[in-house]
Amino acid sequence: MGNGAKAQQKRERNAKEAKKGPTSQLASIKSSLSIVCQTCRATFMNTAKAPQLTEHAQNKHNKTLAECFPTVAAA
Repeated sequence: MGNGAKAQQKRERNAKEAKKGPTSQLASIKSSLSIVCQTCRATFMNTAKAPQLTEHAQNKHNKTLAECFPTVAAA
C-alpha cells in the first residue's frame, strides 16, 4: 500500500467519526432580533444599545427613543 491508500483510509475513518450537525446560525439570529421599532417595524438585535436606537429614531422618523421603542425606553 502506498501513502495514497493510507490517506484514503484516514479520510474514511474520519468521515465515520465526524458528527454532522446543523451549522447554520439563522435560527439563533432570528430569535435575538427582539427589539422592534414601532414606527417602521425594523428589527434590532437584543444587544443594541440606546444610542444606536436613538440614532435610528431621530434619523429615520424624527422621533424620540420612547416613541419608537417604548419597551427599551421603559427598561
